[in-house]
Amino acid sequence: MKYFLLILTLAVSMQAVAQQTTGSIVGKLTDKELNDEPLAFANVLIKGTTMGTTSDFDGLYEISSVEPGIYTLTYSYLGYETVEIPNVEVIAGKVTSVNVPMSASSGLALDEVVITTVARKDSQTALLLDQKRAVTVVESIGAQELGDLGISDAKTATTKISGVTESEASGDIFVRGLGDRYLSTTLNGLPIPSDNVDRKNINLGLFPTRVIQNISISKTYSARTSADQASGNIDIASRELAGTSELSIGVSGGLNTSVYQDGVNDNFLVSPNLDDETTFGFYDSNRTLVQQLTEQSWDPATKENPLNYGLNLTFGKKLFDNKLSFILTGSHNESFRHNEGVYQILEYGFVQVGASDYTTYESEITNTGLLDLTYYINDKNKIKSTTTFLNTLKDEVVEFGRNGEAQVSDDTGAFGSFGIPLEFVRDQNTKQTRLLVTQLLGEHKLFENNQLTWAGGYNLLNADEPNRIRNQVFFDAAPETSVALNSQGGFNQRKAAQLIEDIEYNGYINDAINIINEEGEEGESNKKFDAELGVFYRNKERDFSSEFVGVTESNSVDRFSTRTNSLDNLNGILNTQNFANGSLQVVRLSANSNGETKDIYTGEYTSKAAYVNFNVQLNKIGINTGIRFQKDEIFVSYDVGGSGTRIVGDTQQDYSNFYPSLNLKYSINDKHALRFAASRTITLPEFKEIAPFRYVAPSGQEVTGNADNLTASFTNNFDLKWEFFPTNDQLISLAVFYKDITDPINRTTQRGGESIWTYENTGEKAEVYGIELESKINLIKPTYDEVNDVDSGIDLSLVFNTTLMHHEQDLKLVLTEDGASATDFFRFGTNTSTGLQGASDFIVNTNLNLKTAGENPFGASLNANYASDKIFVLGSAEGFNIYDYSYNDNIVENGFVVLNGRLSKDIGKHWQLSLTGQNLLNPEIKRTQGVLDNRNEIRNFSSDINERLGPNAPQRIIRTETVRSYKLGSTVSLGVTYNF
Repeated sequence: MKYFLLILTLAVSMQAVAQQTTGSIVGKLTDKELNDEPLAFANVLIKGTTMGTTSDFDGLYEISSVEPGIYTLTYSYLGYETVEIPNVEVIAGKVTSVNVPMSASSGLALDEVVITTVARKDSQTALLLDQKRAVTVVESIGAQELGDLGISDAKTATTKISGVTESEASGDIFVRGLGDRYLSTTLNGLPIPSDNVDRKNINLGLFPTRVIQNISISKTYSARTSADQASGNIDIASRELAGTSELSIGVSGGLNTSVYQDGVNDNFLVSPNLDDETTFGFYDSNRTLVQQLTEQSWDPATKENPLNYGLNLTFGKKLFDNKLSFILTGSHNESFRHNEGVYQILEYGFVQVGASDYTTYESEITNTGLLDLTYYINDKNKIKSTTTFLNTLKDEVVEFGRNGEAQVSDDTGAFGSFGIPLEFVRDQNTKQTRLLVTQLLGEHKLFENNQLTWAGGYNLLNADEPNRIRNQVFFDAAPETSVALNSQGGFNQRKAAQLIEDIEYNGYINDAINIINEEGEEGESNKKFDAELGVFYRNKERDFSSEFVGVTESNSVDRFSTRTNSLDNLNGILNTQNFANGSLQVVRLSANSNGETKDIYTGEYTSKAAYVNFNVQLNKIGINTGIRFQKDEIFVSYDVGGSGTRIVGDTQQDYSNFYPSLNLKYSINDKHALRFAASRTITLPEFKEIAPFRYVAPSGQEVTGNADNLTASFTNNFDLKWEFFPTNDQLISLAVFYKDITDPINRTTQRGGESIWTYENTGEKAEVYGIELESKINLIKPTYDEVNDVDSGIDLSLVFNTTLMHHEQDLKLVLTEDGASATDFFRFGTNTSTGLQGASDFIVNTNLNLKTAGENPFGASLNANYASDKIFVLGSAEGFNIYDYSYNDNIVENGFVVLNGRLSKDIGKHWQLSLTGQNLLNPEIKRTQGVLDNRNEIRNFSSDINERLGPNAPQRIIRTETVRSYKLGSTVSLGVTYNF
């Protein structure tokens, strides 16, 4: 089946005729004699045709669906000189902008006319026009605006859209309070895999803005897209060539303030993987993990001059009479960060792991490449091929306990005559992510009223941690004079590898039939009726393996006899000599069913869908309604070591459902519209959420899947929105939304004696409702300078959006028949309900953008976003009868403000300079957890939990503990671009 769609799409491309692709003409008419006031109700006509329009109150006009070609435009108004503009080129898929100042008493010089051509999906105004016309709620940000804001990647770009936030702690994107699992991500409409076993969606930070044409977020569901979403779909449109040719080279350099401080910049640590086995961001080693024990260092190396820098090259051209266009862009970037702060793992109020000097040295090397080929066979055929390659190598050195204050384990006895030993942990990890996405897309016009689109994709993802180095040691003083290994468990000194390979085939066929198209004159009724039929197919297979090779002392009686004199010289213990003389020995995992000393799981996900969509326009009323039948099958087979006992099994989940969608739009007039949307969607568990493999973070925090109980959740979505377009490039909108979620999935703390995070359907129902306010306002616009015959002044605009939400879920409690126990419960403390993991009550995004008119423009932007506190991990209780006093509380990520800025200056026709500052306020990022201070008083009050929760019980005293805190530092970079 996996090859079915690929074969089918190829057959369609051979037999079908491609869709006609047209362009648009937009612009603004002004009155030269009235200080360039907008000229309303002027006539615009394409000479020699019947196509034309009139300008609106703001002097704006648009002629859409224009065939590619060279045209002459005529502009007329009673009492004014008629203006004729020859040689106006319309390009397929592009917007040609023609701005014309008109006069009643004098002619017009052609150099007064401003003509530009851009890709429609690049232009902020064009995207706003698309949003204005669309029936579904879709918000977009284009390449032009991304460049003006100095935004470097897709992840940051999404936070400029209302109701969207990024969690620095998890890296997740949250839309309307719902996080990673409730979203879907596509590239050119096709799904792309996650680069991280711990997430459903790919890290959008891997997509630099230079490979992006625009990013759109659909906050309401339409039956054409996958039903596996609840808060929306993020779609990245890859870049196409905008003009006839392009060639540019850019370089940038900068630094992070967290790196350039005393004791860090001259001692910036990198793992031996990055130091001697990585070239240009590609890790390559032929050694096995056992060989790495003695053939590779255990100690980190240092990096000289850890400065950020980047290089990028873009080349594009049109060939064969503009029928074939290509654009090739590539980049290489290196960046460095450092942070130091507090880390704690609390278990029922007691510290299991604690450190006040949890320190991270982070190096990241990213290589990107994009090749886009677009071929217009004729005016009815278009085929597009896009190939994207992303390679990211992230190297981390994490250590804590050097200051002598860490608490890591309870194995502190028998260290010798030095008293209670101090503990130190170092974790060095290199993560290599390689993603290849190749897509073939076609647009066809079969008949005058029938358009066919299709796409097929192949995704290959390798997300590997090829050599992770872990050390946990004791030492006797700070600064240390004697260091020994902590050999408890056999794997405290280890080298480990985790390998993930995802292979995916996907595609769709969509046929749109225009049944009625009656467009009347102004004041008369418009009637349109389109029907869409389509099929969708997706198959993803994952191979996962994890291998641990540990080192322990051979003599269990005389422990700690092999020592070194420095925490920075662990090679003094872990060396060939001590393996040869028998002081050290190798420890492996138990063998799996294949005879390999590895933990493994395989997963397969198949989604098949067919849908029908109807689009109806009845004068001012627009209707988009449809239904999708989707069959989802998930199968995971696992063979893992678990907590010492090997767990072998499999789990299968099948879901076959109909998913309806309804989107209504009522256009009150040209400037005001009301929208309503309703739909039902599903949220599927991920492979990692149902495979019982434990991932151990550098801190010692463990995360495991839940193969036994986790099931999909379902969401009913409702939206109501008012939109006001003062002009075609301005917007004010107000929306209210409501989501009813059945069996919500959350990351929570596993019940029992260990602080392990897992995934559960923690409640039977959750509700999210909120209000969104969004605005895009022009504060100052350039004016026409009659003396110099040029535009002058500045363009100053403000983008502001805010979201206020309420979110709550019940905490499941299913009692036994006698009420003495519970078969399932997630209550903790005095809570019978709590918020949703990842949801913020309050979100604000704002951008202030300035650009000067005329030649060599200067640009400046300042953008900020804030999200209030959100639950990072849900709490849990130790047991049923004691859940009110023996529990782990929610871990909360505290809110903080992110402020970024950019200055840019064009110099002549070829040069551009830019200065970018990110995270300028450098706020503290903090996670906190409540602790019951008077636990013993509550426990001793009564043996009956109902009395302990009653009105006569002692008042509970809650202490707030910081379980994680750090600062990322501010990043400043200077960039130079040369356009040939």
